[in-house]
Amino acid sequence: MTNEQSDYARRMEWFHQARFGMFIHWGLYAIPARGEWVMYMERIPREEYAVLAQQFNPDRFDADAWVGLAKEAGMKYMVLTTRHHDGFCLFDSQVSDFTSVKTAAKRDFVREYVEACRRAGMRIGFYYSLLDWRFPGYFLGRDKDPDSVEAMVQQYHAQVRELMTNYGKIDVLWYDGGWVPNVDGKDIADYWRSAEVNAMVRQLQPDILINNRSGIEEDLDTPEQHVTASRPGRGWESCMTIGDSCGWGYIRHNPNRKTVPQLIQYLVEAARGEGNYLLNVGPRADGTIPEEDAERLRAMGRWLEVNGEAIYGSQRCAFGGGIIGTTTAKGNTAYLHVFRWPGETACIAGVGNEVKSARLLATGQEAKITRASNGRVLLSGLPADPPDPCDTVIALELDGPPVSLPMGPL
Repeated sequence: MTNEQSDYARRMEWFHQARFGMFIHWGLYAIPARGEWVMYMERIPREEYAVLAQQFNPDRFDADAWVGLAKEAGMKYMVLTTRHHDGFCLFDSQVSDFTSVKTAAKRDFVREYVEACRRAGMRIGFYYSLLDWRFPGYFLGRDKDPDSVEAMVQQYHAQVRELMTNYGKIDVLWYDGGWVPNVDGKDIADYWRSAEVNAMVRQLQPDILINNRSGIEEDLDTPEQHVTASRPGRGWESCMTIGDSCGWGYIRHNPNRKTVPQLIQYLVEAARGEGNYLLNVGPRADGTIPEEDAERLRAMGRWLEVNGEAIYGSQRCAFGGGIIGTTTAKGNTAYLHVFRWPGETACIAGVGNEVKSARLLATGQEAKITRASNGRVLLSGLPADPPDPCDTVIALELDGPPVSLPMGPL
C-alpha cells in the first residue's frame, strides 16, 4: 500500500464505520416552501428573492434538537447546507452581505450547528454550492461577462477558506453546483480552479473528506436518489430525500414520503456495498423538522438499536440473500436481511462456507441449519410471521469470511 493509499484508508476509517448520516437543506427557500430550486424554477429576480432575507428569522431553530434527532435515528454524522445555489449564507462571510448574520436573523447558524454537533460527539459536514444564481456571468458565460464569472469563482475560493478556517475541525466538505451552462464536464475543474481550492482545504483540514462534485474525483462518490455502489475500496454515499426527489428543501405539501421499510431497505443496500446512506430533511422556515420526517427517522433508529451490528462498519458479502432479501457482512459473520419473510424455513443459495450458527437479532432465537444440494443453506424453526415488520436480520456465524459458490446446473 502506498503512502497515499494508507492516508486515504486512515481518513476513511470513521466514514466506513458510520454508514448513516443526516443531510439538511435549509435556507431562505423554506419561506415559500416550494423547494430549494424555487428561485431558479420560478425565475424570481435576485432583488425580489433577496427580500426573503429580511423575513428569515427562525424563532424555533434549535441545533441541539436537530442533532438529537440525528442521534435518535442512529446517524453518525450530519451535512448542513452552509450556502445553496441562491447564494444565501447561513454563516458569517466577509465576502458577502447576503448572509444570516447580516440580515434579519443576525445569527450564524453554521456556528450553532457546529457547536451542537461537538457537544453530542457528532461528525460534522459542510455542504457548499460552487454556483451562485445571483451572478449574471454564470448564465452569460465567461466570454460575455468575464468579470462576473471571476467574482463568482473568487467568492467560492474565499468562502470555502472561511468555512475551513473559522469553525474548527470539519469532517466532510460536500460540494454541489459545479455544473456550468455550456461548459464541458472535463473543463469544470479548470473553470472553478478547484484543484487550487482543494489543496488549500487539505492544508487547513488534513483529515477532511471531500466529495466528487467540484470537477475532481477526490474522496467520495455521491449517487443521488439511487443506491449504486462504487468500486471496492472507494468511498461513496447515496444521498436521498424522504419525500419526492424534486425537493430537498422544505415543501409544504409533500405527500409522497417513503415508508420506513423503504428507507431501511435503502440503508441496507448502501451498507451491502460498503457505502453510506445520507438521508435528507428539509426544516421549515421556523427551524423545525416536520414531524412526518422525524417519525420515520426515529423508527429507523429503533430498528438500528436492535440491528445496528449488521450496518455499522459493514462489508460486502460474497453471497446474496435471494428473493427474500440481501446480505451484509463483518469479518466471519454474514447478516441475512429478510425483507420478505418466507415463513418457518428460509433458504440461502451459493454459500461456500460452513454455517456454524444462525441467530435472529430481534429475538435471539437460534435457527436450525441444514446443508442441502447446490450450495443451499436451509434455516428452519423460524417463526411463521416476521419478528420485525421492516427487516428481520439473521446473523450467520461462518467458518471464515463469506465465500460464494458459482451457479451450477439445477
